[in-house]
Amino acid sequence: MPYREIARAWEAFHQDGFASPVVRPAVLASWQRSRQHCIAANRAAAPLVSEAELHRRRGQNTRLITAARPAMDEARHLLSDARSMLILTDTEGTILETEGDVRAVDTGQEVKLQRGGRWCEAEIGTNAIGTALASGRPVQIHASEHFCAPVQRWTCAAAPVHHPLDGEVIGAVDISGSTDTFNPQNLAHAVALAHQIEAVLGRRLEMEHEQVLRHFLSKRSLWLSEEILAFGRSGALIYSTDRALKEVARRNDRFISDGRLAALREVAPDAWAERVAALLPGASIEIVREDGEEIGGVVVLHAARRPKPVPREGVRDAEPFPFEAIVGESPVMREAKEKARRMAESGLPILLEGETGVGKEVFARAIHGGRQPCGPFVPLNCGGLPRDLIASELFGYDKGAFTGADAAGKQGKVEAADGGLLCLDEIGEMPLELQSYLLRVLEDGVVYRVGGHAARRVNLRLVSMTNRDLSGEVAAGRFRKDLFYRIAALRLRIPPLRERGEDVLLLLDHFGRAAAARAGLPAPRFTEAARAALAAYSWPGNVRELRNVVDMLIAMGGSAGGAVDLPDLPPEIHAGAEEPRKGTDLKAVEEAAIRAAVEACGGNLSRAARRLGIARSTLYMRLAALEKVAP
Repeated sequence: MPYREIARAWEAFHQDGFASPVVRPAVLASWQRSRQHCIAANRAAAPLVSEAELHRRRGQNTRLITAARPAMDEARHLLSDARSMLILTDTEGTILETEGDVRAVDTGQEVKLQRGGRWCEAEIGTNAIGTALASGRPVQIHASEHFCAPVQRWTCAAAPVHHPLDGEVIGAVDISGSTDTFNPQNLAHAVALAHQIEAVLGRRLEMEHEQVLRHFLSKRSLWLSEEILAFGRSGALIYSTDRALKEVARRNDRFISDGRLAALREVAPDAWAERVAALLPGASIEIVREDGEEIGGVVVLHAARRPKPVPREGVRDAEPFPFEAIVGESPVMREAKEKARRMAESGLPILLEGETGVGKEVFARAIHGGRQPCGPFVPLNCGGLPRDLIASELFGYDKGAFTGADAAGKQGKVEAADGGLLCLDEIGEMPLELQSYLLRVLEDGVVYRVGGHAARRVNLRLVSMTNRDLSGEVAAGRFRKDLFYRIAALRLRIPPLRERGEDVLLLLDHFGRAAAARAGLPAPRFTEAARAALAAYSWPGNVRELRNVVDMLIAMGGSAGGAVDLPDLPPEIHAGAEEPRKGTDLKAVEEAAIRAAVEACGGNLSRAARRLGIARSTLYMRLAALEKVAP
């Protein structure tokens, strides 16, 4: 670098504003900014903030100072004889810390290169700290490249430090020394130190976010009917559901922006609760603290009124669930139950496949009770947990495994299922990086807790459930082939409700009696038209959808006279069975109901007639009429 030419260029710039091409573009741009700030070329030193202001700024940047402490301690030794020092500043160029050769530290005080010195371009012109902060890029400023002549005895290399989440500049790290200590490698060293500080901040944030998630997880049973947002410092969004995001947007579309709770970003933690209450009506907040310091929180979006979740009929955690309790007499269901019974006796890993809502967990519980002694039934929804928590929930963790970990450690689901059955729902959602650990546990019968080294032997049965095509997931590389073969020693498809024929009406009566009993009401009555429409409907949500429809009908009380009729049914069910005024062909509805009933009863016309509530002779006549008009 032609430093003599740069010295002459510096003089020309100050005399008549001439911009010499020998000056690097970044330096020239800084000189021009310095002139706009009206910085005098002979300014002797940077200004100092007051002791009180320095204390305030250090308090605001405690996390940055803590993250930089390892680098500062290392600099104390590495730079002790190098006539250089390491400097840490805040985002405005105020020096927070210095370490290094005491000679450099002492000399630096002459130009206020010390704690409290303000080294932004607006105060002292072109310098590595201020220029790196102004440009957002690493820069080395040597000798005459400094804007102010008294500072030209120094050579400096600085790099901005970025926030690990959003990349915002939060400070700078600088290596400074006298001009005869110039080393082109100092800039690379400064960049490496900045990355080191960013990595420490990132790890710290990850630990804090995990602690916030664990707080949420520990209390999720209290919030099953509510939507949740978990957030970290400065409002960083850690976890939410799509429904929660939609609900927040409905209440206040400016509350979340760019992955942050924007309303909390610039607000002190002691004002979070007040801000949430003001901007999100009906919401509350739980603040999560570590060592007395607020590290995040959980926003709970309370609904005005929501029914308590109703457990699945007949499913009891404490007792085995018998196959006989599974409602369904259709041929496909009898076959599925018989296969499941034989599979349960084998003790081999079983994969239950089927659409959402078909009742896979009911089969899993029956398989659990199908072999004695059955031991505990331990379910885990692999798709219902934040990906950060699946490993510790499944395998447990040892004390000290992470910040906020229980002092005694915690048993995972695998250990809890020892001697019983582990039921993994939505197994296809398990992160690929955890699948190898699960495979090892299943093959070796040994589990290691997160952060631990002690082997714990387990003996368990496994039932996995999925609504995905796992064979296709294997082919696409999203699911391990070896794990697939391990969990799918036996495979059982649970048929959807549309294939189960008369089971629809059996389940209708079953759920109706159960819902009425819970409400303290007599069992509901359904008109034949309503039963025909319910039987003909395709039930894309399967048994779960049917149960929800019945609960709704019981809650609404049915039509006058107490019977549930066509107008009481959801629109998607009765749309094809309404009167012609809605453009519906009543004969087509009747034909569809008859054909559905006959098909559901496997061609048994006596049973189909009973199902339709008509005489067998009437059914024969109507079938004959249908045959005459058939093309």
